[in-house]
Amino acid sequence: MLPLWDENPTRRFPAVTIALIVVCVAVHLFVQPRATDGDGVRFGYEWAAIPCEITEGRPLSVDEVVVTLQTGDTTACDLPGDTSPPVFPDKNVWLAALVSMFLHAGLLHLAGNMLFLWVFGNNVEDHLGPFRFALFYVAAGVTATAAHIAVQLDSTVPVVGASGAIAGVMGAYLVWFPWARVRTVVILGIIPLPFRLPAAVPLAFWFGTQFFVGAEDGIAWMAHVGGFAFGALVGLLARTSAAFNRRLWVDKHHALSRGRPRTLGARWDNRRGGWA
Repeated sequence: MLPLWDENPTRRFPAVTIALIVVCVAVHLFVQPRATDGDGVRFGYEWAAIPCEITEGRPLSVDEVVVTLQTGDTTACDLPGDTSPPVFPDKNVWLAALVSMFLHAGLLHLAGNMLFLWVFGNNVEDHLGPFRFALFYVAAGVTATAAHIAVQLDSTVPVVGASGAIAGVMGAYLVWFPWARVRTVVILGIIPLPFRLPAAVPLAFWFGTQFFVGAEDGIAWMAHVGGFAFGALVGLLARTSAAFNRRLWVDKHHALSRGRPRTLGARWDNRRGGWA
């Protein structure tokens, strides 16, 4: 399933969503070398988050990188007797977790992520406001990276992509706008078929497919799950707690209905969010 756009109007210009898309595209086209050549591999090890580096709190050594690339051992972390120097001694392994959110493995990877961010990000930003949305996006991305590291503590493979942060956006969208209509292309074999589906259908389908991704596919599926769960949890808290709602959402989306508390008859709008 490939979502193309949603029928869920916003009340404000999605400045942060657009800025994130512009930055990711600019980094990929003008800063990041192609991931398939030598410069691209070097760039990934120099700038991207790597589970082994974060769990050890240090950059990878020369031997760890050499063993990973030459033998295919993706868990060559903390090699016995390794006395080789760091391959990038000045690398900030903690900052790399943020940098990774703006790096992508290829044009297809970038295009897919940016499409999902555009379709679902503008409405989440509309409810949170630009500043809170930016914080939410970063928090979802960091949580997604932590989830990936938790299941691959010794991995020496760089992790790139905004997928984890965008999964957080998708999780919140699912909770807030499950019945908003999304124009979606469903590919049956080689035949693309257009549908107008409730958002819950493509989002639940996407989330479910993450559990069928194999480790050999090179996809950080646990990052997707972790980010999505984070976004859904934040969404649930905002939807069920009036106090959390007031702290999180902009004034126009607070849990009130024409001045009345929602407990006095307000009803949740499953397409546009908020209480009406």
